[in-house]
Amino acid sequence: MAKTANINIRVEPEVKSAVDGIFSHFGLTVADAVNIFLHKSIIVGGLPFDMTLPQYSDETLAAMREARDIASGKIKAKSYTSVKEMIAELDSEDSED
Repeated sequence: MAKTANINIRVEPEVKSAVDGIFSHFGLTVADAVNIFLHKSIIVGGLPFDMTLPQYSDETLAAMREARDIASGKIKAKSYTSVKEMIAELDSEDSED
């Protein structure tokens, strides 16, 4: 008996590109994802589950971009010589609101 069987699936190039990006976040290829889908379908006896990326708000996405920019050195992060100095700045920001 063969260890694997081939399944040919035709999809639009844009769809293939999009799922390549999504599944790569899970460390999977499209073939891996199809295998998972098929095995899970057998286990549950029908269509299985959805694997989706979290949908972040615009504010969260902006904060994530800012954090990456700080980590990569594109944006200089604020630094303080003491906790007291940091708290004083935070307090002054609160009084401005």
